[in-house]
Amino acid sequence: MKRLGISIYPEKATREETFAYMERAAKAGFSRIFSCLLSIEDDRETLKRDYIEMNNRAHELGFEVMLDCNPRVFDELGVSYKDLSFFKEIGADGIRLDMGFSGSEESLMTFNPQGLLVEINMSNDTHYVDTIMDYCPDTNHLVGCHNFYPHNYSGLTLEHFTKCTENFRRHGLQTAAFVTSQASGTFANWPVTDGLPTLEMHRHLPLHLQVEHFISMGTIDDVIISNCYPSDEELAILKDLPRNLVCFDVELIEGLPEVERSIVLDELHFNRGDVSVNFLRSTQSRVKYKGHEFKVLNAPATIRRGDVVIESSEYGHYAGELQIALSDMENSGKSSVVGHVPDIEHFLLDTIRPWQKFRFREAC
Repeated sequence: MKRLGISIYPEKATREETFAYMERAAKAGFSRIFSCLLSIEDDRETLKRDYIEMNNRAHELGFEVMLDCNPRVFDELGVSYKDLSFFKEIGADGIRLDMGFSGSEESLMTFNPQGLLVEINMSNDTHYVDTIMDYCPDTNHLVGCHNFYPHNYSGLTLEHFTKCTENFRRHGLQTAAFVTSQASGTFANWPVTDGLPTLEMHRHLPLHLQVEHFISMGTIDDVIISNCYPSDEELAILKDLPRNLVCFDVELIEGLPEVERSIVLDELHFNRGDVSVNFLRSTQSRVKYKGHEFKVLNAPATIRRGDVVIESSEYGHYAGELQIALSDMENSGKSSVVGHVPDIEHFLLDTIRPWQKFRFREAC
C-alpha cells in the first residue's frame, strides 16, 4: 500500500467540519481525497465556487483530489469527454468514472491537456479495462478504483475482488479500494449507514484490520476511508501502521524472558519459502541466537491456531525458531507457546505468502 485516503461529502457537512476533517487526516499521514459529484444538486457556478475553496485547502494540506462522476454528470455540468477543463478549474487532480463510456472516450480523456487522472471502476469482472487498453491510452494518467457498498451483504466477495483487481494489475495500473470506519454516527452520500466497504468481509471489522488485509494482499495501492468521520483513535492507529507489511497484535505470556520477548517484538519476520500448511515459520532467530539455551516455558498439550511458538533447545537445531500456528496440533512438549494472535486477526494469517514479511506489536 502506498497511500491512505479519506472521502468528503461537502453537501452533507459544513465547510468548517469538512476542513477540520481534512486537517485531522493530513496530520495522520493521509494524502488522497475522494469526493462525489453524483448526488450534487447545485448549479455549475455554485458547485464551482464551493469546490474551488475546498480543493484549494486540500492542496495546501498535501492531498490529491479525485471527483466521482459519470456521463450523466458530464451532461448536467455541460462537460464533454473532449474537454475536461472544468474539473481542472475547480481544483480536481482527476475524475473517477463510476460509469464509463465505450473505451475510446476514456482513452482520449487520458490525453487531456490539463493532466487530469482518469480513474475507472474496478469492481466489474468485464473486459472494460482491456477495451480501453485496446485504444492505447496514456497509462500514466489511467488508474483504477473499486466501488464501495452501503447495503449490508452487498459488498464484493474476496474471490470476485481478486479477479477484478488482477484485470487491472496485469496492465500495471494503479489501484484503489475502500474501507469503512466503525465510529458511531458516520455518514456518506447514501442514506444507508451499514458501513461502506469494498469487501463484504470487512464490513464489521476494525478499521485497521481492513487496511492491513489490503496491505497483506499487496494488490491495492491506495486505501480510502469511505465514510465520515473516523474516530481520533482509528486515525491514530492508521498513522502508526506500517504500510509495507502486516503487523500482528500479540498477547504475550507473563514473565517472558528478554530474548524470547525480543525475538517476537523486535525482529523482522518472514515466512519460509518452503511453506508449511500447519504454521508460518520464521527461522532467522534460530541462526541469530544459535547456542542460546531456550527453556521450555509454556507447553500446553495442544497448540491452537494463532498461537505464537518459540522452539526450545530440546528441539535441537530448531531452537529459537518462531512459528505461528495455522491449525490446532498436538504439542510434543518441546514447543513453548509464548503468545497468541487475537482470533479476530486469524484471517490475516492465511494471506501470508512464502517469503512475505511481518512483525508483531504487543496488544494493549
